[in-house]
Amino acid sequence: MNKIKLIIEREYLTRVKKKSFIVMTILGPILFAALFIAPAWIASMEDTEVKTIAVIDSSSVFLNKIPDTDYIKFKYLENTSLVDVRKGFSESEYYAVLQILPSITYEPTAVHLFSTKQPSFAVKNYISSSMEKELKNQKLRAAGINENVLSSIKSDVSIRTIQWTEDGKDKEGSTEIAMAVGYAGGFLIYFFIFMFGAQVMRGVIEEKTSRIIEIIVSSVRPFQLMMGKIIGVAMVGLTQFILWIVLTFAIVAGVKTVMFPEMGTKNAQEVVAQDMFSGENIPEAQQVIQQQQNMQEFEGIFNSLKTINYGVLIGSFIFFFLGGYLLYGSLFAAIGSAVDNETDTQQFMFPITIPLILAIFVMMNAIQTPDSPVAFWFSIIPFTSPIVMMVRIPFGVPYWQLALSMSLLVLTFIATTWMAGKIYRTGILMYGKKINYKELWKWLRYKY
Repeated sequence: MNKIKLIIEREYLTRVKKKSFIVMTILGPILFAALFIAPAWIASMEDTEVKTIAVIDSSSVFLNKIPDTDYIKFKYLENTSLVDVRKGFSESEYYAVLQILPSITYEPTAVHLFSTKQPSFAVKNYISSSMEKELKNQKLRAAGINENVLSSIKSDVSIRTIQWTEDGKDKEGSTEIAMAVGYAGGFLIYFFIFMFGAQVMRGVIEEKTSRIIEIIVSSVRPFQLMMGKIIGVAMVGLTQFILWIVLTFAIVAGVKTVMFPEMGTKNAQEVVAQDMFSGENIPEAQQVIQQQQNMQEFEGIFNSLKTINYGVLIGSFIFFFLGGYLLYGSLFAAIGSAVDNETDTQQFMFPITIPLILAIFVMMNAIQTPDSPVAFWFSIIPFTSPIVMMVRIPFGVPYWQLALSMSLLVLTFIATTWMAGKIYRTGILMYGKKINYKELWKWLRYKY
């Protein structure tokens, strides 16, 4: 046991001192934080240039009916032709010229936007939506339908999910949050297995090709060396993963405080409320009801976050996180010991990667139907359970299914470790021979 501990310590310290580890530990949080910060920063960099658009309305339908915004102004030209405007356009203040033909009421394409350069999508979209709204209102008035009445008829249905617990209590949940948590957990395990499993394989190949392994195995058993390497890389991965989480949140919080100090909780809620609840031509009573519905939805999300069983979720994540890695890590180590260079690993990688890729596809299905037979069986099968079971857990999984999945994962890990150990023991000292599946089967049958 002391020898395995020394191997783990050597593997861990050697890897964390590498420049590549330090660089990735620093760059990782910066890249992850950028994914959160960039959208907010881009959204805050609004185009503040005021754009004046000349309007030639031959239909007289939209005269003074398209509202101005802070950055888009409309100037209606009467008794002016498009030819005259075009002649003096380059010297004018106009960003573009909007021409509305008389047939606009029955021909949607009877509107043109002229400019010396391609108009922005925001301008085009605003003009289009404003004209559509005005045309709709005019048609409603022509049909004798009150717009306020029509708006009051529209109702948004927001379903709150309530779980009946075994102790007779009600627990509010959120399907959307369960989907997000499950997807994040499953994908992280998939990423970790591939990334650090490959590191184990490359490490074994490097030591084998440099002949260092001949010196090491003279002091320790090959199985001890394999387990020490697998666990050491796992500790490196966990260290990097924890640092990524801590540093990412620290960077996001720091940048938010410095660059977006106005985005406090109170202001953010006010902005959201203004964006969601400020509607035109909606009766006050209907608007209040809409506000209440949306506030209940927000309240439900926060309540569902509070009711998540974080003990089961985090405990299961750590178990499947490590269990899945140890299972596949032993197989990656066996492959590394059987070949002389990384290019020879392709034929052996295929059977290992297929279950992982299949688990990702099943994960997508399990997010939609977590209790389907496909989701159930793939969350029990050890080679796919670390990914698929993590998707099902936030939706609620019977404890017997969780126990069965964990037990089978442990048993399979023991079996694969035993098989990988036999391959590792033989292959680690073998050079210059092309290995195939038939040869691996012989190694598994060797008796020591």
